[in-house]
Amino acid sequence: MQHVLVLRQDGKGSMTMLDNMPRGTICIEDIEIGMTRHLMKIVTDRDIELFAEVSTDRNPVHLDDSYAQDTIFEGRIAHGMLTAGLISAVIGEQLPGHGTVYLGQSLKFMAPVRPGDMVRAEVTVTAIDHAKRRVTLETLASVGKTVVLKGEALVMAPSRKFD
Repeated sequence: MQHVLVLRQDGKGSMTMLDNMPRGTICIEDIEIGMTRHLMKIVTDRDIELFAEVSTDRNPVHLDDSYAQDTIFEGRIAHGMLTAGLISAVIGEQLPGHGTVYLGQSLKFMAPVRPGDMVRAEVTVTAIDHAKRRVTLETLASVGKTVVLKGEALVMAPSRKFD
């Protein structure tokens, strides 16, 4: 399958790279070990400002260039949970998709994400419990070849039996 990337701009400076993977729902009956889905997004200054507003996390390492320059990061970085939110978007929109219930997520932050970075967020099915409708997903975010976040999610997938 050929993947076509489309740049979507919302008119307010936010850009998301979308692949041609269908959005919607993959029911538990159709999920298989090894299935994977992803999205790509350029993290903008506006994204960071909006996340700070919504989360109320106004740590100056995210918002103040001069402050951030004197930290171990030597410049501003995006909130780690903003990056984690991209994982949530893949789970909620693609795999399993609409109707998924998030049950848990472990996260390990490996490297910073900076304004202007293109983040690839990806999930891969590693285990399925059909009886409980539970799906375990390896979660990964990267900037280029650098892994910036890794972890594991446990979700309850939608089922055709409950439509």
